[in-house]
Amino acid sequence: MITNASEALFARATELIPGGVNSPVRAFRGVGGTPRFMERGAGSRVWDADGNAYIDYIQSWGPLVMGHAHPKVVEAIATQAALGTSFGTPTKAENTLAELVIDMVPSIEMIRFVNSGTEATMSALRLARAVTGREKILKFSGCYHGHADMLLVAAGSGVATLGLPDSPGVTASTAAATLTVEYNDIDAVLAVFAEHGSEIAAVIVEPIAANMGFVLPTNGFLHKLQDICRANGAMFILDEVMTGFRASLGGAQEAMGLDPDITCLGKVIGGGLPVGAYAGKRDIMLNVAPAGKMYQAGTLSGNPLAMAAGLATLSLLREDGVFARIAAQTEKLANGINAVCTAAGVPVQTASMGTMFGCYFLKSADGVIDSYAAAREHANPAYFGEVFHGMLERGVYLAPSQFEAGFVSAAHSDDDIETTLSALDDTIS
Repeated sequence: MITNASEALFARATELIPGGVNSPVRAFRGVGGTPRFMERGAGSRVWDADGNAYIDYIQSWGPLVMGHAHPKVVEAIATQAALGTSFGTPTKAENTLAELVIDMVPSIEMIRFVNSGTEATMSALRLARAVTGREKILKFSGCYHGHADMLLVAAGSGVATLGLPDSPGVTASTAAATLTVEYNDIDAVLAVFAEHGSEIAAVIVEPIAANMGFVLPTNGFLHKLQDICRANGAMFILDEVMTGFRASLGGAQEAMGLDPDITCLGKVIGGGLPVGAYAGKRDIMLNVAPAGKMYQAGTLSGNPLAMAAGLATLSLLREDGVFARIAAQTEKLANGINAVCTAAGVPVQTASMGTMFGCYFLKSADGVIDSYAAAREHANPAYFGEVFHGMLERGVYLAPSQFEAGFVSAAHSDDDIETTLSALDDTIS
């Protein structure tokens, strides 16, 4: 595969941009080699600067649930762009998208749009502190909630990939207010609340730990966590930036029967444009300025282009049978990966929910990953790197890190899935 153009672009990028990228995982540090510079996408595929085509399972890290450049999403963006890209005033589209999200996600009664998932989680935690009058938060090792200072403690995703458990620049006082335990360890949660319960403003958690790979909750973990929060007066914050409208149409909370106080959203609600939101119970959200005293603002929050793209995407996703078909393709892919690896004697752990999936290549067949500590112990990132490049050479684009989830879109066909599984078989044989 010729990659001369990508290599030249990356060489130049490293002189202009730190590490040559604007988000760390893109740099291929977790798998080695040179990142591909993409020029266009259509449906399930992307094309790089050298003209190489790939079946894409990143889908812009989740937002493109309908696939790249869906005609109706493109039309919605173009129509709005012709009318104006930003006004700095309220627009009707904000109301319409808010109504749609509230109708789809069970726990949400009010919503505030922002510009990114990081902004959503940061604002949600500020709100929790404002409502409770407490300072500490509890998060889980390996769960990534954006790059706000208080959340870069035992973070996952890019931090896990680079082997940096914490980030320089995060002050000791900020870190001291962030408590961490292992995901799926309810006894550790109980111990922390026994010691700090009256100080904890909120617990924030990914319902599926999709930034340390793809780890599902076990043994009623999330329901127990929700109960502990309620019993101790702490806010239960569900970070559904990745799982929102992907774990199910109503997010992981609908699929799992959860009732969070605050929900963080992003990705799909912008249809591929920058967006985020924090949302929740009316009495909690009414503490946000100008209705209340907790201040948060953003010049481009609720910008009409993102609202148009989000409305088009969610409307398409709600059409009869659309979500179910994507979920079926996702399950087919995950089961197929497991079958191919098992037949080849390659230890693997796969899982899926809705339109998301994950795949760990393991050091040994007896390894089970249910937490960040287990991921560090049992995952085989070196072998993943080999598989990643083998798949890339065969025209399949996976996330360039063992510690990231994968995403399927409405555009992924039976042929795409079969081609992917055949490429995996060739790669590991």
